[in-house]
Amino acid sequence: MKALLSVSDKSGLDTFASDLVKNGYELYSTGGTLKFLEDKNIPVKSVFELTQFEEIMDGRVKTLHPSVHGGILADRSKHAHLGDLKRNGIELIDMVVVNLYPFEETVKDPNVTIEEAIENIDIGGPTMLRAAAKNYKHVIAVVDPNDYKGLISRIETNDVTEDYRKELMIKVFSHTNNYDQAIVNFFSQNEKTLRYGENPQQTAKYVKTSNEKNTILNAKILNGKELSYNNLRDADSAYLLARKFTKPAAVAVKHMNPCGVGVGETIHEAYMNAYEADTQSIFGGIVALNKEVDLETAQELSKIFLEVIIAPKYTAAALELLQEKKNLRVLEVDFTENFNDDEIVSVSGGYLVQSRDAEHLNLDDIKVVTKVQPTDEQLTAMTLAWEVVKHVKSNAIVLANDKQTVGIGAGQMNRVGALKIAIERAVEMGDNVVMASDGFFPMPDSVETADKAGIKAIIQPGGSKRDQESIDYCDAHGMAMVFTGKRHFKH
Repeated sequence: MKALLSVSDKSGLDTFASDLVKNGYELYSTGGTLKFLEDKNIPVKSVFELTQFEEIMDGRVKTLHPSVHGGILADRSKHAHLGDLKRNGIELIDMVVVNLYPFEETVKDPNVTIEEAIENIDIGGPTMLRAAAKNYKHVIAVVDPNDYKGLISRIETNDVTEDYRKELMIKVFSHTNNYDQAIVNFFSQNEKTLRYGENPQQTAKYVKTSNEKNTILNAKILNGKELSYNNLRDADSAYLLARKFTKPAAVAVKHMNPCGVGVGETIHEAYMNAYEADTQSIFGGIVALNKEVDLETAQELSKIFLEVIIAPKYTAAALELLQEKKNLRVLEVDFTENFNDDEIVSVSGGYLVQSRDAEHLNLDDIKVVTKVQPTDEQLTAMTLAWEVVKHVKSNAIVLANDKQTVGIGAGQMNRVGALKIAIERAVEMGDNVVMASDGFFPMPDSVETADKAGIKAIIQPGGSKRDQESIDYCDAHGMAMVFTGKRHFKH
């Protein structure tokens, strides 16, 4: 008689396996169960001796083989089945002892990834169990370690009746049903249909790939109606920028681009700076704040129409006030930055994956290429502008002082066009306003345009064959310019 054992829960297995051997069973096993039994000096053979087929795909395929399933599924009352076994050299398997990968235990971890969940979906185990349970008249199917002792007692008294086998069969299908339902429940939570996509004629859904708290899809929704496709994309854009700052910061986003970014000594001051950066575009937008929202800030947020507010925390008074607006989505999310997450973008025929642009500006690494040195105030403004520009669609230009963006030009086909938009939208100019460009200047026309608008300091990647022309222009007009050596294209 042959028994196939493959279990994740090994409680009581050594005693049970020893008792099976004592009662004349030849044991076969795989992977961790095989090693466990070998370490206990219990006679056991590898399933390879049945299949003559090595495990492949990191163990995903090891028991999915006719020599296993033929031996389990053969109806011994049918000569044709027994003939098939003989012609193919397949031996009968009389008992299958399996319990499954701990899927439910795995997904209880709030930080479990989709990949980890998928790897804990058992394929071979349920297949063997269901095969044995289907053929319960001839094969004993065991899924519960609590049945070990009773089964050995019945084997020793020759009392393994058909009714008993049927009881075990029912337990198997109940177990696999619950197992499948746990998988359905987990992945249903991680996939949801949205009302529509960017436009009403487009269908949309979201699919979670992570349960980490520092992601927008795992934010707590404290108020408001269901988030739309556009809400989620804009909210993510605002959140990813706001979490880059250590001091209090507020980010307003419209159509995936920041329209106002402010920093301050308090979150209220930061928000007011972001609001004043562009009081028109913020209307109907998304605001992310990287510190706890207090009542004073909530009062200001409530004065205009916003779609979504995102923050790591809210005071009770602030939340109560914001919840008076029934349709305002209020999200609470962990602002810890994750440097390991990837960006995935669909293209026809597949998708592209890249690491996120997590480069931070280090002032020690920049290169001042002009005779004029930037002032401390200009350097502070450059740090702000450079962080923002990598979150603006290319071609991108950001104008900023040391506390806020003052003008943003986004998504233009040429850099001068983006600069002209930023200048046109600028709420102020002056010696402390700097210009950040996400790419180098292929010619000095952008520098000339900035100079005519009164901009005296520029931060850009550098690297153009014609860099010297831009440097010469700055030197001739008393402007400071620094190179970062890094570009920040965002398509």
